[in-house]
Amino acid sequence: MDLQSGAAVALPELLIDSASDTSHHLDCLHFPLHNTTDSVMLQSSDNKTGRWSNLLLAYKTLGVVFGGLVTSPLYVYPSMHLNSPTEEDYLGIYSIMFWTLTLIGVVKYACIALKADDQGEGGTFALYSLLCRNINIGILSSKSSDVNSSQSRCVLNEDNRQKSRLGKVFETSMVARRALLFIAMLGTCMLIGDGILTPAISVLSAMDGLRAPFPSISKSLVEALSAVVLFILFLLQKFGTSRVSFLFSPIMGAWTLSTPLVGIYSIIHHYPSIFKALSPYYIFHFFWRNGKEGWLMLGGTILCITEGVPGMLRIIGVCIHEKKLKFDGSEALFADLGHFNRSSIQIAFLFTIYPSLILTYAGQTAYLIKNPNDHMDGFYKFIPKTIYWPIFIIATLAAVVASQSLISATFSVIKQSVVLDYFPRVKVVHTSSNKEGEVYSPEVNYILMVFCIAVILIFGDGQDIGNAFGVVVSLVMLITTILLTLVMIIIWRTPSLLVALYFIIFFMMEGVYVSAVLTKIPEGGWIPFAISFILAFIMFGWYYGRQRKIQYELTHKIDLGRLGMLLSDPSVQRVPGLCFFYTKIQNGLTPILGHYTKNMRSLHKVTIFTTLRYLLVPKVSPHERIVVKELGLRGVYACVIQYGYADSLNLEGDNFVSQVLDSLQEHIENCSSLPSDHMPVQEEISELSEAKTAGVIHVRGKARFHIGKSTSFFDRFMLAFYEVLHKNCRPALPVLGVPLPQCLEVGMFYEA
Repeated sequence: MDLQSGAAVALPELLIDSASDTSHHLDCLHFPLHNTTDSVMLQSSDNKTGRWSNLLLAYKTLGVVFGGLVTSPLYVYPSMHLNSPTEEDYLGIYSIMFWTLTLIGVVKYACIALKADDQGEGGTFALYSLLCRNINIGILSSKSSDVNSSQSRCVLNEDNRQKSRLGKVFETSMVARRALLFIAMLGTCMLIGDGILTPAISVLSAMDGLRAPFPSISKSLVEALSAVVLFILFLLQKFGTSRVSFLFSPIMGAWTLSTPLVGIYSIIHHYPSIFKALSPYYIFHFFWRNGKEGWLMLGGTILCITEGVPGMLRIIGVCIHEKKLKFDGSEALFADLGHFNRSSIQIAFLFTIYPSLILTYAGQTAYLIKNPNDHMDGFYKFIPKTIYWPIFIIATLAAVVASQSLISATFSVIKQSVVLDYFPRVKVVHTSSNKEGEVYSPEVNYILMVFCIAVILIFGDGQDIGNAFGVVVSLVMLITTILLTLVMIIIWRTPSLLVALYFIIFFMMEGVYVSAVLTKIPEGGWIPFAISFILAFIMFGWYYGRQRKIQYELTHKIDLGRLGMLLSDPSVQRVPGLCFFYTKIQNGLTPILGHYTKNMRSLHKVTIFTTLRYLLVPKVSPHERIVVKELGLRGVYACVIQYGYADSLNLEGDNFVSQVLDSLQEHIENCSSLPSDHMPVQEEISELSEAKTAGVIHVRGKARFHIGKSTSFFDRFMLAFYEVLHKNCRPALPVLGVPLPQCLEVGMFYEA
């Protein structure tokens, strides 16, 4: 079988390739990039980005990318602690929201952050990955990078440019490298932590509209109804969203169109001169008049952006990441990335979302200037009575869609983390046979459900939830600013003046916001904050332990020369039978082999080193499913099993063994015409049949770390934590969703 015929995508995170080590002679299985599904998808996406297709894609993004952003008018004003606000206060607040949306939304995210992609992937962790691919601070080095991002391709050329001094600092400082990794992980986990509050505050704020026409409805009843809506929403997750997802964009489109129209009506009817607040003068005047109280009110004002524009990176982080693998994030709102591109998201934000929010907030502010004490219900009070119920229905549906987008994105982020070995193994189920990004995790789903409902029942009020809401996402925006600054300096080589201008403006602006929202921590902000740190610590501990194991395996891998020496030892016998060794190492043989032969003093006559490769296609065609290769020693073969996200892959039973042996037989017959020192073809095929008849065993390693006295305290603690995670997670899954057959476990200690 032609090894290059499969549309395979090399995943270095799953198949550890130590190509830089040339001390062995193993001809590893490589799939050239120009034949990969990834490259074809990228090229096809670029070829069809015409004007009309971009407009259609922009429309579709409304239901996937911006749900949290466009529903923010439901809870921004009610979340502010306003005490007898005046006209000047409202003008100052609107001016702050306008410039926040403009600077952070338009300038930072839409114009700058969307360009900082790593192979189409966006988000905080993608920025870290991009740095790893261009400087030696992680397992992904620039030399092994298969595809550079659009920016780094244009800007970076390591052959004729020296690395920046800042890049050298990170390369030489282990503390700096670990800190950078933890910050990137924290940024991803903070969005998951904050996501617990998003469904709660969105649905609760929408359902609160029942109290205006029906004053007899108590707040407790609204809370109970909101909890029921979320309970039903989480229970439906296991069925997927394919059957109803076509409604998401029309619902969010109706919301995005209707709210600014109401805003325009409110401006004309209540305060036509509202747009004078676009002058920054009102910001300075607001803080001059209110002092510390004005600074504290930023904790509510930040809600106009926290759940929205970072969502743009969420979708890029997961959506565009889905294009890379074909499938992230990381932040939250996402979709299938064969569907969206940067231009469509920019068009949707700049020409629909941004003006919609500006007009909606202007209309709300105009109403509140004339009715200053209605800020506790700042959204529904400014809705005209004649269209109250249609808007209520649209608002409720939009809140559900926004919640669904975030829940789906959380599943996708968890899936990415599991696939890339950054998170302990949890069950992930594909709910669609034609959309790789539609996944469901039962454990994650029920944990989110419990937390979301608990938040509603404990806090019970939109303003109280608002105290906790936005704390971690504002920190994510600050983290993004820091990582983008590093990308500008190290990769893009942006002029120092522009870097300083960017960093000073956004770091100071977001730093002020962070300082204000940190005051919310005692009032409930500690919940998403604590969850984020716990998740980040779990991710870091799991990643650290896995990398130490991979490092050990690569260092102690066995090449064919050493295997030949082992087999030439008279005390090592070749016994009848067929043995499968499961390994992640693609370039070299797993060190488990050495421990196995040392203890068993034997090796089966037919030994197959098996690696599973997860491809980003629905199904892998049968003739590309199993790729085999002879390794130059009698009865020793390499096998790569490829499967897509909709494949039902079962490695147990005779069917799997028969398929592998059939592929081996076909390979042997096809290569029979080539010069070879091997045994005759018929003898080799006969040996395969005899081995299957004699018996089949499956072998994998069961490893533990041996922590010596010289091991540092940090290593002792992190490796002990990893052992706890490893002991309590699901059985070993080489790649997502495919359990191994019942295996003989070979114990092996890794030196820490």
